[in-house]
Amino acid sequence: MAAAADAALLDTDPYLEPSLSDLVLTPAVTLTTAQFHARVLELAPKIAVFDCDGTLWSGDAGSAFMRWTMDTGLLSRDATDWLNDRYTGYQRGEVSELAICGEMVQVYQGLRESELRRAAANFFTNYIERNIFPEMLELVTQLQAAGIDIWAVSSTCDWVVEEGVKRFNIPANRVLSACVTIENGFATDRLLDVPTDEGKVASLRRAGISAPDAVFGNSIHDAAMLSIAAAAFPVNPSPDLLRHSAASGWPVYFPASVAPVLP
Repeated sequence: MAAAADAALLDTDPYLEPSLSDLVLTPAVTLTTAQFHARVLELAPKIAVFDCDGTLWSGDAGSAFMRWTMDTGLLSRDATDWLNDRYTGYQRGEVSELAICGEMVQVYQGLRESELRRAAANFFTNYIERNIFPEMLELVTQLQAAGIDIWAVSSTCDWVVEEGVKRFNIPANRVLSACVTIENGFATDRLLDVPTDEGKVASLRRAGISAPDAVFGNSIHDAAMLSIAAAAFPVNPSPDLLRHSAASGWPVYFPASVAPVLP
């Protein structure tokens, strides 16, 4: 799951989570936008891998889409009640990250894929698109212009991730995300992949990528993926990832809209 959204949006957007107002700075080196872009471009990477929620845009689009589909009635009352119970368990530490990310896709079983993709497009356009980090969009655009192979890896459902990364010109065949088997046009509950924690590394390896040149992520659930990169770039890091970055010697970067306010 991604780090939380910009607090300034909370009054008008019920589908984003609070910002990390309690962020405690550690000795991790923090890069400016110019330094960050320069370091990445100087690497001249052949393969660059990006997490999505909290890295390419602020907010957790996965849990926000879940709540939005509950509120709009796309999910049935029974499914909503079940998933609410499971998500509460996740927040209490009783349900694992891997389990909840899978269940947040499986819960849509029986719905038409076309309906889910229309819903994801509507949701992303109205609630997440505004939160795309322009600095990250600029970087991805520059890397693509240089012929770099760009991949997106996320534990959010494929319908939302594939919709979102269209704004970055990342095609669906370069997306590794939580997904289920589609049968006769309908979603099933049979999981194909749930890339989180070490699962992100496993998903990349299945795609033939075992040592990416550059990896970008915001959460402790990206740490395993960041660790296999020639160069790791924590972006908008959560407190846990910030501490891990300091211990690992990784420089960190905060886009302007989520940069911590220094005392």
